[in-house]
Amino acid sequence: MESLAQLEALCERLYNSQNSAERAHVENTLKCFSANTEYISQCQYILDNALNPYALMLASSSLLKQVTEHTLALQLRLHIRNYLINYLATRGPKLQPFVTVSLIQLLCRVTKFGWFDDDRFREVVKESTDFLGQATSDHYAIGLKILNQLVSEMNQTNPALSSTHHRRVSCNFRDQSLFQIFQISLTSLSQLKSDGAIMSNLQELALSLALKCLSFDFVGTSIDESSEEFGTVQIPTSWKTMLEDPSTLQIFFDYYRVGNAPLSKEALECLVRLASVRRSLFTNEASRSKFLAHLMTGTKEILQFGQGLADHDNYHEFCRLLGRFKVNYQLSELVNVEGYSDWIQLVAQFTLKSLQSWQWASSSVYYLLGLWSRLVSSLPYLKADAPSMLDEFVPKITEGFITSRFDSIQAGFEEDLSENPLDNIELLHDQLDCFPSLCRFQYQSSSLYIIQMMESILQEYMERSRLPINDNNQLSIVEAKLAWIVHIIAAVLKIKQCSGCSMETQEVLDAELSARVLQLINVTDTGLHSQRYGEISKQRLDRAILVFFQNFRKSYIGDQAMHSSKLYARLSELLSLNDHLVLLNIIVGKIATNLKCYTQSEDVIDHTLSLFLELASGYMTGKLLLKLDAVKFIIANHTREHFPFLEEYRCSRSRTTFYYTIGWLIFLEDSTVKFKSSMEPLLQVFVNLESTPDSMFCTDAVKFALIGLMRDLRGIAMATNSRRTYGLLFDWLYPAHFPLLLKGISHWTDTPEVTTPLLKFMAEFVLNKAQRLTFDSSSPNGILLFREVSKLIVAYGSRILSLPNVADIYHFKYKGIWICLTILSRALAGNYVNFGVFELYGDRALSDVLDIVMKLILSIPLADILAYRKLARAYYAFLENLLSNHINFVLNRDTSTFMHIVGSLESGLKGLDSSISSQCASAVDNLAAFYFNNITMGESPTSPAAINLARHVADCPNLFPEILKTLFEIVLFEDCGNQWSLSRPMLSLVLINEQIFPNLKATIMASQPVDQHQHLSLCFEKLMTDVIRSLESKNRDKFTQNLTVFRHEFRVK
Repeated sequence: MESLAQLEALCERLYNSQNSAERAHVENTLKCFSANTEYISQCQYILDNALNPYALMLASSSLLKQVTEHTLALQLRLHIRNYLINYLATRGPKLQPFVTVSLIQLLCRVTKFGWFDDDRFREVVKESTDFLGQATSDHYAIGLKILNQLVSEMNQTNPALSSTHHRRVSCNFRDQSLFQIFQISLTSLSQLKSDGAIMSNLQELALSLALKCLSFDFVGTSIDESSEEFGTVQIPTSWKTMLEDPSTLQIFFDYYRVGNAPLSKEALECLVRLASVRRSLFTNEASRSKFLAHLMTGTKEILQFGQGLADHDNYHEFCRLLGRFKVNYQLSELVNVEGYSDWIQLVAQFTLKSLQSWQWASSSVYYLLGLWSRLVSSLPYLKADAPSMLDEFVPKITEGFITSRFDSIQAGFEEDLSENPLDNIELLHDQLDCFPSLCRFQYQSSSLYIIQMMESILQEYMERSRLPINDNNQLSIVEAKLAWIVHIIAAVLKIKQCSGCSMETQEVLDAELSARVLQLINVTDTGLHSQRYGEISKQRLDRAILVFFQNFRKSYIGDQAMHSSKLYARLSELLSLNDHLVLLNIIVGKIATNLKCYTQSEDVIDHTLSLFLELASGYMTGKLLLKLDAVKFIIANHTREHFPFLEEYRCSRSRTTFYYTIGWLIFLEDSTVKFKSSMEPLLQVFVNLESTPDSMFCTDAVKFALIGLMRDLRGIAMATNSRRTYGLLFDWLYPAHFPLLLKGISHWTDTPEVTTPLLKFMAEFVLNKAQRLTFDSSSPNGILLFREVSKLIVAYGSRILSLPNVADIYHFKYKGIWICLTILSRALAGNYVNFGVFELYGDRALSDVLDIVMKLILSIPLADILAYRKLARAYYAFLENLLSNHINFVLNRDTSTFMHIVGSLESGLKGLDSSISSQCASAVDNLAAFYFNNITMGESPTSPAAINLARHVADCPNLFPEILKTLFEIVLFEDCGNQWSLSRPMLSLVLINEQIFPNLKATIMASQPVDQHQHLSLCFEKLMTDVIRSLESKNRDKFTQNLTVFRHEFRVK
């Protein structure tokens, strides 16, 4: 840099330029400041002399990167720390806010990383209080900002710091400094409370600091404060006196009352944390009750006057605060607090009002319903004399909830697809999660209310089915209301606990509710309604009915179900439905109707097929289904004439699930005749395609027929889970129909819509799950199947390689390649082919397929392999198989190919996916073990493969040392969850060459501070204790044990 002015101009362009290319160029020019430690002094020079805030920002962010990514000398880090504190004290008030924030982040990062290296790093809290003691509000703000950032920094993991070291620093900070910082926040809040608007910025910083302290991860569980799962806040015992002091709670209630948003919201967030403090913290029950009474009094005042609740954020946090009462306190404790009756009444009124304000409070009501649900669940355990008053309020809340759902529909809310819970499974689950327990609390009155509501709407729905012309909009509203009621009944049927009535009464009431839904089902597909399958409201209603069937089945039909005589006795009286077989017939009837009538809605088809598969795959329900005429009809007539969705290309993915279910049902019956007759519709498709001349084979009709057939066959293949069932499908397909697969892949190579389902079928067909591919000892079927696999992959691979690349290269080329890799991996690892036969009899099936697959993987840049997750997984699974069972093939490649493969293994080891790094480790271990057994321990390599490996390694002597270095770096410096897998190749690589390990040891030690060298040297010596020059299992296990100890001792240096 010629001058500081030039640098400032570059920084201005870096942060302000609208041209991305210019920004990238400037960033590259200035990269040296953050990448090279020699530029640290220049960064200080910039901070001392630059006036442009963007230049200061560059210096600060560059230093942050240096401190984070490089191991700097202790004295240098101390110098940076002291410099920053002085700089903030002298120039801090005049700096731009973004520069101040960056410098404070740098100070806190240096402090955290050096926390155990020198006592002076731990003096940062005292130095922050010095800022607070100075006269100006600017210095006061800097002090609070430092403490805020310090707590955040200590609470967050950092990729540059191991999780073990992070927890040690975090725990020490918690024990030594956090309580003092929380006290500072409370003192600041007290001092600033009366200072008014001028100090609102400082008040916000002090409140934020208190919240960060209370949100600290005290026990290392990574709290998710947005979830109910965070349970209790594990505040240390040393905080007890301060929390029992009433002024602590009161300060936050005061700030809520006097502050505007966001102050008031942060005050409530602090109260949510305090309401969640662990019960065991308090000295005794009296002090805990006093704390609870204070919380109830404070919330009661807010409920009485509604202050601040017009702000949506405040409203949401206040609902969270109320929700915490029952999470952390027992109902008996709440009931015994003076003023409970007033408080519970106000909460009930607030809940009802929130339900009425559904559009505004929809995301907050969940916490209130959760509170009432937990109160109701605790009632059986309440032994106190004081009344809970739940009997009075819960039925009103139940009714209010149902009414609020109807109000939302009446207001036209249902047209907003992004927000409608009927279209959003997660949102629907949240809204209905707590409702069933409230409903079952006073089940008789609640069920009567639901029945009354449903009967009036059902009556209107039935009348409209008979009208020739209808008001479409009004009918949509009726369908939406019915959808909600059916979802509510389905949710109620899902749970079976009830405190208010006996199990028999409960089953009778379940029957009453179920009967109304079953009455609805009789009407939904009749008259005018049978013409509305394209309407969204009709689709929502049918999806609700499917949910009802799923929950009803779990409770009253099937394997685990409780066959309730009371339920079926009442259903028999109401609808003449005597047992679960009749109910099952109704369910299958609805499934068949949906599959026949819905061609436009993938959601309804998928949901219907999901229910059908659930029924078929259950052992008992599957057997029951086979007795039904409707199921026999489906098995015999699964054609597009009967089920038009099979003709819809948009539903083609659903075909696999449909045929998977049909396959389950076919194979439940042990009958070859039944199998062949059921496969007749598919056989007809085969015959038609096989008789199509080549000139006509590239038409759309053939294309869609082939896609459908492949998806159908994949579903059938997925259903074969035994040697018998697989044998039926294999004999049906081979050899008669395999030529069509080869013809299809040859003619449609450039059309992924065809090749993907065809290859996916083959990937399923060659998978030896549950040992289904077990042929007789004299059968050649395994070899014959592999030859077909070879032909298919060679045909696809040779053609796809000759095609030019397109913009969407993944779908056009890479997807087909990764499926080919999966097919070959499964065939190689299936244990149903003796691969030695091919070479013995001069059959090129194995060598041809390996050659073409090698060309395919070499055609893909390594960066692309790593960028696409599915491609990467298939690629590394294939390499693991190859180096495990066919290592000679890899070793006999030329050196550049061999180096590319091994280099890609090293890249896979460095990846974030532990399953991939384990596969790479296994592949490297096979390679290193081959070298050790055939070259290191052998007199001289004799086999061609060993000679080739020796030549490859001689051409690239750094190959094994580099991989071993990578493995050591991963184990020592990263949080790897697969250390056992990584340890296996490490021993093989250490034993290959006696000089590799000492050289690596010297390299690693050179990268560490000098004062640690003696300790690290001892660690390395212990690593090889009792380890001999052998790759026997016992020796490997000893090395793995030593490595675990070595890693632990190295990381606590």
